[in-house]
Amino acid sequence: MKRSAKPMAGMEERELLAESDSKVNARPYPYAVMKEKMDALERLDLHFRWGRYGIRVLKWHLTDFKPGQLIKFHKHSEFEFHFVPRGKGTVTLIDHIYKLNSGMFYLTGPGVVHQQTADSRSGMDELCLHVDITRLPEEAGMEEWGSEWENKESEACIQALMDFPLRPFMDQHDAMSCFLQAYLAWRSGELGAYTTIRQALIQILLRAAKATVDREGQQMLPSRDIQAHRFEMAQQYIYDNYARPLTLQEVADRIQISTRQLQRIFHRYGVSSFSSYLEDFRLQRICEELVETSNTVESIAVNHGFTNTNYLFQVFKRKMGMTPLAYRQSRQSVQI
Repeated sequence: MKRSAKPMAGMEERELLAESDSKVNARPYPYAVMKEKMDALERLDLHFRWGRYGIRVLKWHLTDFKPGQLIKFHKHSEFEFHFVPRGKGTVTLIDHIYKLNSGMFYLTGPGVVHQQTADSRSGMDELCLHVDITRLPEEAGMEEWGSEWENKESEACIQALMDFPLRPFMDQHDAMSCFLQAYLAWRSGELGAYTTIRQALIQILLRAAKATVDREGQQMLPSRDIQAHRFEMAQQYIYDNYARPLTLQEVADRIQISTRQLQRIFHRYGVSSFSSYLEDFRLQRICEELVETSNTVESIAVNHGFTNTNYLFQVFKRKMGMTPLAYRQSRQSVQI
């Protein structure tokens, strides 16, 4: 009888552990309710002013990734917050692979290439917030009704997000709960729901930013080369918007610096001027379409930012030494 005591104890211990695990697994998953209407917060077309910045929501939802599911390398011209409430996986940020576990988050700022993979067994849930943050023009009288404090806080927060290190962090300030708070406010439809949703979004930005700054708001970890990052942001914005009228001022506003600063950054990376860079990129895309399609020169010009076809002919001949049609014929004859 004594000999069976140890095995019995071992069985009881395993049973207790199994019971404990089942209790953990049986706990309600608070974010499951967000799957009722996945695009609820996105459909609000939420945009508002916070300090000196315009905030516009592009994506704001809970999604689940099946075991082993891969989201291939991609990038955006906006900020995307990725929170993991359940499961695990990995994320590749540019060329570094990091593990993701429940309770972690990472930020991909404008132009940051990333790839995400869910764990092959457990899969992974993600709370995703995709926001466009734009610096707004100064307005007279903005400081008269207490905006000074909001301006300072939003400035410090956005700067921390701009300098955010490229690696995952623990969500130590519980930004995830703000996703659920916003969703439940929408679901209730009660008076004050919009204000609650707006405040929840701002709290996500602030709580995420706090992950890498100390109490005085100083960056605790080394950040990426800010000039290189801004050049990448400018490039990405140009690539995304080159087909419409685009100015140096607009690009500078998008990455929240002055036109003079942006010009200095361009010069640092060997770009003589914004206009020549934009023109060269447009011609590059035009050359590709001339070779790969049979579209007319007129339609190609419009599709790539030249509303005046005669002007395209002038620029093309000056840069390429021949007309667009001659370029198409020469390239097609080479391919043959």
